[in-house]
Amino acid sequence: MNTLSSIIATLSKEDKHSFVNHLKNKNKRNDTKNIQLFKLLDKEADQKDLDVQLYGKSAKGAFHALCKRLHDNLIDFIASKSFESETSEEMEIFKLVLASRIFFEQKQYKIALKTIKKAELKARTFDLFSFLHEIYYTKIQYAHLDPTISLENLIQDFRKNQTLLRQEENLNLFYADIQNKLLTNTINISQEIHKSLDKFDISITSDITFRSLYKLLEIINQAANLTRNFHSVLSFVEKTYQQIQSKEQLTDKHLFYHIQIVYYVANSYFRNKNFSSSEEYLQQMEQQMLKQKKKYFKRFLPQLLLLKTLNYNYTGKATKAIEILENFNFQLFKDQTAYILDLRLTQIVFYFQQSKFKESLRLLNKLHHSDIWYTEKAGIIWVIKKNLTEILLHIELDHMDLVESRTKSFRKKHRSYLVKNNETRALEFLSLATNFYFNPKNMDTKELLFKIEHTLIKNSPEQEDIFAMSFYAWLKARVLKLDLYETTLQVVHQS
Repeated sequence: MNTLSSIIATLSKEDKHSFVNHLKNKNKRNDTKNIQLFKLLDKEADQKDLDVQLYGKSAKGAFHALCKRLHDNLIDFIASKSFESETSEEMEIFKLVLASRIFFEQKQYKIALKTIKKAELKARTFDLFSFLHEIYYTKIQYAHLDPTISLENLIQDFRKNQTLLRQEENLNLFYADIQNKLLTNTINISQEIHKSLDKFDISITSDITFRSLYKLLEIINQAANLTRNFHSVLSFVEKTYQQIQSKEQLTDKHLFYHIQIVYYVANSYFRNKNFSSSEEYLQQMEQQMLKQKKKYFKRFLPQLLLLKTLNYNYTGKATKAIEILENFNFQLFKDQTAYILDLRLTQIVFYFQQSKFKESLRLLNKLHHSDIWYTEKAGIIWVIKKNLTEILLHIELDHMDLVESRTKSFRKKHRSYLVKNNETRALEFLSLATNFYFNPKNMDTKELLFKIEHTLIKNSPEQEDIFAMSFYAWLKARVLKLDLYETTLQVVHQS
C-alpha cells in the first residue's frame, strides 16, 4: 500500500481526475474495482482491511492482483503523460534522431541527412553530449551517402565529443563521491572536494561547459548547505564563476544554467554574510531573468525573492522583507515546493524576529504535513529549523506543556542524526534554552552567556553560519532581555 499511496500522492488534483477517466475508458467490465481502490487510497493511505471494503469479505488474492493492476496502470499513465507534455530540447532532439534513423532505413536519404543535421545543431547548441554521441554514430554509419561530409572531420568531432562526454560522466562520479562522503560525515568538505576533483580528473578551465559549471556549483552548494560550511567553499565558488565571465558571449545561449549559477554565487556570499556582494549578484540574476521575453522569470522568482528578502532582513530592512513575502502569491508557485517551503519558513522567522509571535505561530500551524513529508520535500535541515523555531515560539508564548512535549519529540526524532553529523550544538542550544525557560532563577547569567559565546559558537564570526547565529542571538536577547531583531543584527554583523 505504501508504494501505491506514494505514487498517488505525486499526482495533482487534475492528474487524479484524468487518471480516473483513463481507467473508465480502459475498463471493459462494470464491476472492476480499480477506481474504487484508487479513491480509497487517495482518501487515506493507511486504511485497513481494504479487501473487505472492496469485496465484502476477505479476498487477499484478488486484492493483491487488483493492486498490481492499479500500480501498472498508474506507471503507464504517468509515463504517457510525461511524453505528452514533454517539450524540452532533449525530447525534441530524441525525436529528430529517431526519425532520421527511420528515414535512413526506408532509404529516404535526403530527408534523413537533413533531419540528423538539424538534431546535431540543436544538440550542439545545448551541449548535449550523450545525444551528440548518438548523432555522430549515426552520421558516421551513413557518411558514404553524403558526398559533402568529410569522414575525417566527422571522426574528429566524434572523438572531441567523446572527451566532453567523458568529462560529464566524471562529473557524475564526482557528484556521487561527494554525496557518499557527506553520508559518512566528512568534516573538511573543501579538502574533500579538491581531492575528488583530482580523483576524477576534473579541471575548472575555460574548456568546461556551462552545464558542467552549473552541476559543480549545484554540488558545492548542496554540500555546503548540509555541512553549513559556506566559508570553506567560497573561494572555489568564486574561481568557478570566473569561468562564466570568460564565456560571456555564451550566457544567453545557456540562459537557464547562467541564472542558476548566478543564484548559487549570490547565495554563497549571503551565507558568508557579504550582503553587498550577494545583492550585486541578485541584481545580475534579475537582469538575466528578464531576457528572452522573461522565459525563465516565473521559474526563478521564488529563489530570487527568497535570497532578496533574506538580504533585506539581515541588513536592517525587515519591514521591506516582510512586505514582499506578505504580497507574494504562494499559490501561483505551488509546483516549486522546496522554495515555497523555504519562503514560508523565512516569513515565520521574520515575524518571530520582530516579536510577532502569534502571527508567526499562526503561519507555522498552517504547515500541517508530517515531518517525513517535509523531509522529502525540503530536506532534514529545513525540518530541524522548523521544529526548533516552533519550540522557541512556544517558549515566547509561555506554552509550558507544548515546550516540554515538542522538546522531547525533537530529541527523539533528531538526536541520532545530529550526533552522527557532528551537529550536537543544536542539542546543546536546546538544553540551554529550555533550562533557562523552566529554571530562570537557577541559571547564572554570566555563565550562560559564556556558554553561548564559547560553547555554541565554535567558529570565528566570519566562518559561523548565519542561521546558527540567529538562534544564538535569540538566546542572548532572551537572557539579557534585549530587543530580538536588534540583537540578531548585532550578532550577525560582528564579523
